[in-house]
Amino acid sequence: MLMPILQVESEEIPEYALVCGDPRRAAAIAEKLDNVRELAFAREYRTFVGEYGGVKLAVVSHGVGCPGAAVCFEELIRAGVKTLIRVGTAGSYSTDNPAGSLVISTAAIRTDGLTRQLVPDGFPAVADSDVVNALYAAAQEIKGDTVVRKGMTVTLDVFYNGIEEFPHKKWKAAGALAVEMEISALYVIASLRSVRAGAIVALDGYADADLAADYDPHTDVVGQAVEREIQAALNALVRLSTEDSTHLNPPC
Repeated sequence: MLMPILQVESEEIPEYALVCGDPRRAAAIAEKLDNVRELAFAREYRTFVGEYGGVKLAVVSHGVGCPGAAVCFEELIRAGVKTLIRVGTAGSYSTDNPAGSLVISTAAIRTDGLTRQLVPDGFPAVADSDVVNALYAAAQEIKGDTVVRKGMTVTLDVFYNGIEEFPHKKWKAAGALAVEMEISALYVIASLRSVRAGAIVALDGYADADLAADYDPHTDVVGQAVEREIQAALNALVRLSTEDSTHLNPPC
């Protein structure tokens, strides 16, 4: 069956997928795969399939913001994906987590507009605990001197401010670690469709205006963190696949 927006056939999509905003990042992840093929490049959605550590997976870009990303997540799930991991970037809320740090999102604070049209206020956007644990373990194994955290992130629609003040100080005070633009959609849709999801983000600067004057998401430090998060996500999928196989075929 052809997915109308992604323009891929469901029969070609495996059960595991990494998703990211930038089509160029999707291509960079795909370069690490064996037997890789590009299936489609429609709008912002660039789709590859291949293998890593013996695990068949898809790598798909979803663009910026919840509405477009939600289309990607929905069609991947309809095509048969059971595990999704977002590999992205985010703005930090604390100098304890500088640019180049990695954050595994355990839950997303929903300030976006899309999820309000899917579920009632108060519905949580929560990661799958197995995915969180696999990501955190994988990130710890390769972190070097990189700061690795896990905790709440904020999903916000706005990147450049208008008249209204950004809610960063409020969510920072509430314990959120970082802010980005798609995770709440991923977690809510995964919950509604009974699949599992998680996310790892590389911090590319500070979201707080008092700290963000020198914002540059293209530094070597950020680039190295993105490489580490990609590797962590791939390793996490292998770990999850191994656990899935053990559950399906327990030792006698």
